Amino acid sequence: MAQIISLLLMLSSIAALIIVLTRKSKIKRLIAIGGYLGVSAILLLVAALSGLEADRLVSFLASFLIIGGIYSILALGLNIQWGYTGLFNIGVAGFFGVGAYVSTILVQDPTNLSVGTGAEGFFATYFNQAFVLGFFGAMIASGLTAVVVGAATLRLRTDYLAIATIGISEILRLIVTNEPALTEGSRGIPNIPQPMHNCLVVQENPDPCNILGWQLPDFSFMPPSQYNWFYFFIVLIVIVLTYIALERISRSPWGRALRAIREDEDAAQSLGKNTFRFRLQSLIVGAMIMGGAGALWAHFIKFIDPQIFDPVSRTFLVWVMLIVGGTGNNKGAIIGAFVMWAVWSSTNFLNSVLPPTLNTPFGDIDVAVQLFGPLRIMAIVVVLELILLYRPRGLLGEERHTSDIAMKGQS
Repeated sequence: MAQIISLLLMLSSIAALIIVLTRKSKIKRLIAIGGYLGVSAILLLVAALSGLEADRLVSFLASFLIIGGIYSILALGLNIQWGYTGLFNIGVAGFFGVGAYVSTILVQDPTNLSVGTGAEGFFATYFNQAFVLGFFGAMIASGLTAVVVGAATLRLRTDYLAIATIGISEILRLIVTNEPALTEGSRGIPNIPQPMHNCLVVQENPDPCNILGWQLPDFSFMPPSQYNWFYFFIVLIVIVLTYIALERISRSPWGRALRAIREDEDAAQSLGKNTFRFRLQSLIVGAMIMGGAGALWAHFIKFIDPQIFDPVSRTFLVWVMLIVGGTGNNKGAIIGAFVMWAVWSSTNFLNSVLPPTLNTPFGDIDVAVQLFGPLRIMAIVVVLELILLYRPRGLLGEERHTSDIAMKGQS
């Protein structure tokens, strides 16, 4: 019940925001805001009358916002590659996974990996650094990976580039799986520390809290159930800074050159633009954003393994988010991420609605194992098809960029 009400609250918020952003009429905007407030009041009243604990509602809402926010950062990174430059990158999961593993290796404390008597030890080397260093290290590592990938693939076009990037992502997954001395292999890395957790969360025996070598006092005022809101604040800061940076980029000469390459690369090259260099720069910037998103994911989930390179949830879903929100529109990328994450999350209720086993002429079908995944993908595809049919430019669509000089000349 808590999940249903939280999702309905989020969907009503997103619907009202879309109307406010896409409608010029003040009356329609006010109606949207009033409708949102009315729906929210009804949902909260239903939650109160049903005896729903506020902690469960707030906890699920915080988790939803954090994961949706991380996906919105991924969508922003893909937007600069595909939305601005036209790079058909199907290897999003590769850059995301590199960022997650590099940040984990830099930040992980070896004492977090103590194992029981008789259990096999962990093999990789960890550096026990601050979260800030891990986050920027993840961005740098993903950017360097993009340099290597771009040098090898960016002279390819469209579908050939897509095949190459998804192949490189799979190569990275195999490396992570088969190098236990570097990544612990298929067993994964557990107990990944979270930023300032020891300083803020009330604990019986708190560890010293250090940030970049500075010893901080032990605040310890926050119960564990509320820490996710602090983590969402970190994710929100990253979203805001990324959005502002990309908005400035889109209106800069560099951003205009990227859009020129997207529209007609040969024409841009004939005007003296080094299209390969611009495409490589776009790939690097997008990959660094994706690497930062991977770092945030690892420290929130507190466990990573090679499944983090999953092409369905880390590449396909991100592409759907960008298409639904509006290619070439940063606000659309953020809104599309939250919309599709709400759709993805809502499919969790299928397990409680569908019977555990279906009897068919071909034998019994385990719903949770054999049908849940395909039904989830079908729900995503249905939403995508509806968007492509009725709003092919996405919920918001690409904004028109007009030169300030041209505007002054018209005035």
